[in-house]
Amino acid sequence: MLGIVAAVLFFIAFLINATEISTNQVFSSGNIMLLGLTALALHIAGIGAGWARRR
Repeated sequence: MLGIVAAVLFFIAFLINATEISTNQVFSSGNIMLLGLTALALHIAGIGAGWARRR
């Protein structure tokens, strides 16, 4: 799930950068890309991968 969130955040960062939309400092493409990297790191670490049923 967090992998999909990371992909969406990377796409939004790409659109902001490609279209040169002027945004405030909070929603700059660099900050959104860092949020995407954080979500990707959490996904690789196994957090948010889904519920596992214990037997």
